[in-house]
Amino acid sequence: MRVSGCHVMAKPTGSVCNIDCTYCFYLEKEALYPERNRDWRMSDETLARFIQQHIAAQRGQHVIFAWQGGEPTLMGIDFFRRVVALCEQYADGKTIEHTLQTNGILLNDEWAAFFAAHRFLVGISIDGPEQLHNLYRKNRAGRGTWQQVMAAIALLKKHQVEFNTLTVVGTHNVGHAREIYAFLLSVGSRYLQFIPLVERYSTSDSAQLHLVLPGESAAKVTPWTVPAWQFGDFLSQIFDIWVRRDVGRISVQLFDVAIAAWTEQKPILCVHAETCGHAFALESNGDLYNCDHFVYPEHLLGNIHQNTIDELNHSDRAMHFGVQKRDRLTQDCRNCDFRFVCHGGCPKHRFTLSPSGHPGHNYLCAGYKHFFKHISREMTLLRTLLSQGYPWDAIMFLLAEEKMTAGAKNRDAICQCGSGKKYRKCCGRAP
Repeated sequence: MRVSGCHVMAKPTGSVCNIDCTYCFYLEKEALYPERNRDWRMSDETLARFIQQHIAAQRGQHVIFAWQGGEPTLMGIDFFRRVVALCEQYADGKTIEHTLQTNGILLNDEWAAFFAAHRFLVGISIDGPEQLHNLYRKNRAGRGTWQQVMAAIALLKKHQVEFNTLTVVGTHNVGHAREIYAFLLSVGSRYLQFIPLVERYSTSDSAQLHLVLPGESAAKVTPWTVPAWQFGDFLSQIFDIWVRRDVGRISVQLFDVAIAAWTEQKPILCVHAETCGHAFALESNGDLYNCDHFVYPEHLLGNIHQNTIDELNHSDRAMHFGVQKRDRLTQDCRNCDFRFVCHGGCPKHRFTLSPSGHPGHNYLCAGYKHFFKHISREMTLLRTLLSQGYPWDAIMFLLAEEKMTAGAKNRDAICQCGSGKKYRKCCGRAP
């Protein structure tokens, strides 16, 4: 069977980074590559092979390169100038786009001008306002990085570089949903990604890596892991603001996932697709792994110096990894009303017992179920409006009309805007 292509998250520095986030799951991957003490950079030869192979592996005319880390800007701007030149050399008539995820620490005017000139989409990692961001995202000296990240955002805006934000949601910030949403919009983000922080660490003294795969029994959840139900409530609180005020203006990745599912479109995120197996992680030496969250020896597919990306993409191991996501669902998942949108979530998070006692259930299930149930009415309304030819933002006008009607009927009811006040003292006040 031929697949349409693949996504590759390229890590030219491997796990090497210039900050020391307490919760980072990737920093310890250096244990897999002890030679990094001498040379951690992706070589020119590996870079050229990757670019040529990645373009060739795509069936369509649109190719996206995703640069991550570690911290990819540690490679220096000349490395990315070579990236652009090699893409032009091997494009073969295809349209090339670049995305780059960064902590922003090294960005300056030269970097920002380069991103603008070559139309890079830049993802900025930021966990909210200063007091929340700095709890875990610290530099090597133990100082918070928020001020530097804000300076990076200002540079991107100055040079009109398109950017989005990636916010890790853990115990440190899950209780601040509305505050974080308002903050991200205030800094100019119009595309928001909220990533649930779920990690377990091994209790075995002999473990090579302390953060473990789902199948590891001698492990327990880290103290920074987000409580499952609270993650669903975090999303729900933000959704209640977004659906009444920001539809069509602000894009939230998990809301886009829900819209795609309710309108029977192709899944936009591997986490909530029925199968996976074609979203790889490329290490700096050319090693290709099943997934960014499965960079463990048992999930090494091969090396691009011995096999092409296209060959590895169609290998039995890649295919098997992908269909296991569907085939290993617990019975509770199979019977769930929201299977069509969730599909059991990421295999990395399947390490708990289901409500009926089956192993291999997703840790975040309670949160996802709470969120999808919370938004189901609005998603159904949106689907109906879209099917009738209305624009996306029509749902905001419909919900506003409902609120006014409900308020007029019972002015002592709690206002639906979420303020907690009675309607007559909130949105129903006389002007």
